[in-house]
Amino acid sequence: MKDYLLKEEVYELVGCCINVHKELGVGFSEIVYKDALEYELNEMGILFDREVEFKINYKDIILPHYFFADFVIHDQIILEAKAVSELRNEHVEQTINYLAASGIEVGLLVNFRKPRVEYKRLILSAEKRETNYDDFNDPVRVR
Repeated sequence: MKDYLLKEEVYELVGCCINVHKELGVGFSEIVYKDALEYELNEMGILFDREVEFKINYKDIILPHYFFADFVIHDQIILEAKAVSELRNEHVEQTINYLAASGIEVGLLVNFRKPRVEYKRLILSAEKRETNYDDFNDPVRVR
């Protein structure tokens, strides 16, 4: 069995997402799932910040545009929630960019618009860059 970075924390987050999905089912907008997830995280006593702003450094300046991560858990995991018919490479790339800009190593991309919660664990590391995003059970390691 592989030893994954922050395995227990990610497992707990996936459990929270499954609880939200069991309660709400399919068909709500993304913001509804985020609100429910915020409630669930509070109930579980999981430390988090919501809509965390990250600025983008470019050479010697900070760019005027920035992004907001949906959730930052324990200052160690970015959780990006979606309610889309299908997770696509651009969703994975968006989360990878959030990891790169924030310096956080672990990302969890979650889609609530399927009969079962769909999720992808992303790891930012110097080990290797893997571009196959089709298997939503294995972590993706990037740069």
